[in-house]
Amino acid sequence: MQDKINSLFEEFEEEVQSALTTSDVEVLEVKYLGKKGPVQDLMKLLKDADPSERPALGKAINDLKVKISNTLEEKQNSLHAREEEERLSEETLDVSIPGRRRYPGAKHLVTRVLDQLIDILVEMGFSVQYSPEIDSHFYNFTALNFPPNHPAMDMQDTFYITDDILLRTHTTNIQARFMESHEPPIRIISPGRCYRNEDVSARSHVFFHQIDAFYVDKGVALSDLLSTMDSFLKRLFDPSIEVKFRPSYFPFVEPGVEVDVRCLVCGGEGCPICKHTGWLEIAGAGMVHPEVLKNGGIDPEVYSGFAWGIGIERLVMLKYGIKDIRIFTENDLRFLRQFV
Repeated sequence: MQDKINSLFEEFEEEVQSALTTSDVEVLEVKYLGKKGPVQDLMKLLKDADPSERPALGKAINDLKVKISNTLEEKQNSLHAREEEERLSEETLDVSIPGRRRYPGAKHLVTRVLDQLIDILVEMGFSVQYSPEIDSHFYNFTALNFPPNHPAMDMQDTFYITDDILLRTHTTNIQARFMESHEPPIRIISPGRCYRNEDVSARSHVFFHQIDAFYVDKGVALSDLLSTMDSFLKRLFDPSIEVKFRPSYFPFVEPGVEVDVRCLVCGGEGCPICKHTGWLEIAGAGMVHPEVLKNGGIDPEVYSGFAWGIGIERLVMLKYGIKDIRIFTENDLRFLRQFV
């Protein structure tokens, strides 16, 4: 038995001297001191030894276990110190190298401009109301005086979930819903995302942000719409901005106008964003159609109102000289970090 003990320790010493890493030492510890290792096997052989020799042999095995454990610990400490020294020599810190910039989290540029718009309109007396992004055909179209054969209700323009449920195409779907539960005077804005099944290009996308304004009271005239819109745009951009109103048709207003501003991207010289006209359409507006008031339960003989819908992305493009609407949804940090 003693010969086995001596032979085992000699074998261990040879292996531990050849260990080159702390991982090698860990493997040796499992090999020799583990439950299935040779030291444990020696303990099992004690039962076959002469009873008078068992105490001495047991002590010899325990001494072997201690010697192996101490040797492994010394080897482990030695290799660990060497590995740490090598790692530190490889990881020398050059204090002259500029540190990495940590970018704080920030609101997306579209959200920031939308918040700015809301602040301006709230200061002008409007309250903020929200409508559902998934809505019924009635609130999105029928209540807004869309005729049954209007192209906007075709599948090519609208994302339908069922025959009657769809992704709203504008935040104008707030109007009838709000009129059903509120009496005039009504002065609200409704911001949010909208969805239209359109070709994606530099100036249009399948989803975008919009803010609707809706004002109903006695004696509201077209002049109120024009002056309010003009004042709002001058506060948003600059008092010198050029604004143009053109007659247009929308089912939910009569008369209707389109609102253009002198293109700030090209300075009015013409570019792909303004279709080389020098002007960019940013809003549809007009006097609320009498049928829309009726659908909301308000008497058009007593009350009148105006409404407009503005695309936020186009305002952001004008405000910051951005030439492609698609960049807002690409999550390119090189672009987004310019506005942190």
